[in-house]
Amino acid sequence: MNKRRFLSAAVAACALVAAAPTLAATYPDRPIRMIIPFPPGGTLDVVGRMLAQKLSEDLGQNVMVENRPGANGMIGADAVAKSAADGYTLLFSASTFTSAPMTMKTAPYSVENDFAPVALVAKAPLSVSINKDLPIKDVASLIKYGQANPGKLTFAVGSIGSAGHLSTELLKRAGKLDYLIIPYKGTAPAFQDLVGGRIDGFIDPILGAMSYHQSGMLRIVAVTSKDRVPTLPDVPTVAETVPGYEFYSWYGLWGPKGLAPEIVEKLNGAVNTALKGDMATTLQAQGLLMTPGSVDDFKAFQKQDMGISQKIITEGNIRVD
Repeated sequence: MNKRRFLSAAVAACALVAAAPTLAATYPDRPIRMIIPFPPGGTLDVVGRMLAQKLSEDLGQNVMVENRPGANGMIGADAVAKSAADGYTLLFSASTFTSAPMTMKTAPYSVENDFAPVALVAKAPLSVSINKDLPIKDVASLIKYGQANPGKLTFAVGSIGSAGHLSTELLKRAGKLDYLIIPYKGTAPAFQDLVGGRIDGFIDPILGAMSYHQSGMLRIVAVTSKDRVPTLPDVPTVAETVPGYEFYSWYGLWGPKGLAPEIVEKLNGAVNTALKGDMATTLQAQGLLMTPGSVDDFKAFQKQDMGISQKIITEGNIRVD
């Protein structure tokens, strides 16, 4: 590079640095796109749309939800990774986003290198839902039935590497069970088959199973949280039968790598504001746990959770063919 080109590049770089605070101060000045990398109708979509509405109110710009499903959530996530780091394209996803790549030899993105964590939104205890026609009323009878009928039970997973999948693997090992795990393309078709009697069980966030349970179309026999869920006070935890068992799905907001720290902090503040209002009341009534916190809190949580997921995936030899 000659001297003139070097000086031009240096001037341009300085201009970008100087402009960053101004861009952050005026952000957002146009609509924001929030990509949800799974189909409409699931728990992730419900929570994401609530959050988008609250962010729109707080930020003064429309936050538009775009469902971009496919490849276990990776198509939508990859689109965000390749977008401009200006805060106008965000990813709202579940813990599957961080764990699913661990099941592949090569993934289209790196969670650590291609994304900027913004905020942890909520933790979702999972429900152990069972076909209502089976003689299974709780975890103890599930284990007894499963051990008496090896290879007979079938459990759905909404996506490979999801929290529900990892939780299903943990229960399989903890209960010394031999059941078949069947991958589905999303939670909605899995619930349809569970209600229709085509599969026997499904572990997924409580929100998705609640209406089916209340109408008697399926039976929630346990929740995976440490403590019982206030909305289902009569439903025991798995840990009451299998000591130490605890697992959650969780939802977070990310931007592409390189997103200005000032914009990240502004978005984090808007999420925390949303989690203190009626959105929190609504979601808590559905069994979700609100998790307001700083960007650093989210980074630390993500790192810890990814370590736990990696251990389960490695020990269970969970791989996408």
